[in-house]
Amino acid sequence: MASLLVDLLCPSCRRSFSEVPARTYCLECSRTLLARYDMEAAKEKMTRARLRGRPGDLRRFEEILPIRTVQARVSLGETETPIVRVSDPELAPGGELLVKMDGYLPTGTFKARGMAIAVSKAKELGQRSLFVPTAGNAGAALAAYAARGGLRSLVYMPEGAPESARQQVELYGGELRTVPGHIGDAGRLGREEAARRGAFDMSTLREPWRAEGKKTMGLEMFWALGREGMPSAILYPTGGGTGLLGMHRAFSQLREMGWLHDFPRLYAAQAEGCAPVVEALRRGRERIAPVAAPKTSASGLRVPAPFSSEDILAAVRATKGGGVAVPEEAIESSVRRFMGLHGLSVARETGAALGGLKILREEGAIDRQERVLVYYTGLWMG
Repeated sequence: MASLLVDLLCPSCRRSFSEVPARTYCLECSRTLLARYDMEAAKEKMTRARLRGRPGDLRRFEEILPIRTVQARVSLGETETPIVRVSDPELAPGGELLVKMDGYLPTGTFKARGMAIAVSKAKELGQRSLFVPTAGNAGAALAAYAARGGLRSLVYMPEGAPESARQQVELYGGELRTVPGHIGDAGRLGREEAARRGAFDMSTLREPWRAEGKKTMGLEMFWALGREGMPSAILYPTGGGTGLLGMHRAFSQLREMGWLHDFPRLYAAQAEGCAPVVEALRRGRERIAPVAAPKTSASGLRVPAPFSSEDILAAVRATKGGGVAVPEEAIESSVRRFMGLHGLSVARETGAALGGLKILREEGAIDRQERVLVYYTGLWMG
């Protein structure tokens, strides 16, 4: 494969790291390590003509993805997901509403993007046992990709995680442990036990590669819509926040190649009962304050203390975006309304983004005439 990966960079101390041995995060700064590529070479190699001739999957962008060897690639048949145009006078009065349908990915959620790349890179770097704490979907995705790659998966879930996600982990052959409390509690216990057992930590933003997989959300969006068709605002259901960082990285790299000039504004959509990113954005903080008692029916948003939150907040602010906290009743009503009106199966997490769009329209943060994209992160699971 044709990766132009150069090294890893800590955005705080600016120290660079080799990819070998397998890295987690900057242990001095507690920040996510960001992959760096030879972008001058990417300009030469990633011509539009070449990209048009490639498969319609993650390999289309292989120069700015980190996998170096074909043998390491772990795939479940990820394809570029469609963007559906929706006519909705309430959510898009006079404007255009786009929905990026990542529920069509393997395991039924956008988590496949991050895990396809992260599991492949972990395998390439010699890891054989992988660990993740999860509210549900990330654990199912890790177990699936680990099974495909012949690796072992250890998954720690809070007791309130969806039963469907637990069943998937076990059916994919993952080792499942349920933990009292929330995802932070699952992470603390899981990291202690995984360290003793020699499992590599695949937690959100605690290793470099899941963000690279999530970056493909922005790359695909640009490839499908072109510069003139890009939305001016993106509503993203935010738990761990990897997708916000990933999309900002994608747009930044597209700008380096001269393909994109103006970034879409990124908006973090969270539930009122667990909105640490939104609260930090509103108060002008550099990092989030953990939520003591997170509560929401959208389990993927029940993340009280996203790791490396400085990078998530910086990504949103760099696009002049913001955040919105959505009441629980608005999440539920948005799901029911949207599914009944448009026939698209959406999970509660996407319901938060839909409810958030309505609030931001009413507040005037998003204009009636703007083209807006809502990120559809997964299928309705009950």
